[in-house]
Amino acid sequence: MFKYILKRLGISFLILLGVSFLLYTLLRCMPTDFVEAKILALNTSGATVSDEFIQQMYKTYGLDGNIVEGYFSWLKNFCQLDFGKSFISQREVASEIFNGDRIGTSFMVAAIATIFEFLIAIPLGITAATHQYSFRDYLVTVLVMIGISLPSFFFGQMLKDIFANKLGWLPVSGMTDATRDYTGFAALVDYLRHMCLPILTVVILSIGGRMRMTRTNMLEVMNSDYIRTARAKGLSEGKVIYKHAFRNTLIPVVTGLAGLIPSLFSGAMITEQVFDLTGIGSYSLNAMTQGDIPVIMTYNMFLAFLSVMGVLLADLMYAVVDPRVKLA
Repeated sequence: MFKYILKRLGISFLILLGVSFLLYTLLRCMPTDFVEAKILALNTSGATVSDEFIQQMYKTYGLDGNIVEGYFSWLKNFCQLDFGKSFISQREVASEIFNGDRIGTSFMVAAIATIFEFLIAIPLGITAATHQYSFRDYLVTVLVMIGISLPSFFFGQMLKDIFANKLGWLPVSGMTDATRDYTGFAALVDYLRHMCLPILTVVILSIGGRMRMTRTNMLEVMNSDYIRTARAKGLSEGKVIYKHAFRNTLIPVVTGLAGLIPSLFSGAMITEQVFDLTGIGSYSLNAMTQGDIPVIMTYNMFLAFLSVMGVLLADLMYAVVDPRVKLA
């Protein structure tokens, strides 16, 4: 096991190196960059910009060399845990990205939504599989189609219109009520009320895929020979389903861990935009649109690291879920 982990860590390092080079190359090949946007803004305002000033700006932001030189310069600083400064705010990238309020907001929304997703999707997927072609199976299928088909910006606006604008039960957007100065438990309640609609949006739009995956795998397992043998031995239907069949459906669920871990910190970009949340998703989207390379590189490398760690964790969990799996 230890040898396997060391081998996978070595492969993960090479993957991260390749991801960083590809990401930096794509960013430098964008049609426009941060300096060009600033020059255009200055020209629009009527200011005269000399060639010397433009070259100095490219040098200041580290964009004066070619792509290879720029990449190795970034890599050297990154290995020294120097993530640079944001082009937009001129503050340290680490403090910008790992800001407690910003990444904490995105993590809370994603974590709570993930918990409800599993609590709702897996039982519904199981009941749909065990009652195939029944009313509940068709109902779950409809919910799956809704969750997969609806875009988040449309569904989020629909929830806002119903629960905030028409019924007035929940706030329209934001994270706190700016007209009130809540403290203590009242502030927590106000914060949770503002988070209800974003979390509900993420949960409903994410349970569809999880339900479909659970239903499909349960149907496959329920037709296996050992399930028929368990029933022939006189075991109760509950034991057959939850002790024998469900355990084998955990393998695809474990596979989802690879994408689950980075999703907790990536933020829901569109949902955060719809509900005006100051999360890491909306912040990274703003950095991308303005070509803030230090922020984009650090943010995406953080997600890439979580992704490769998630894949490694999923591989290790296979041996726990299925004793037949041997890691070497």
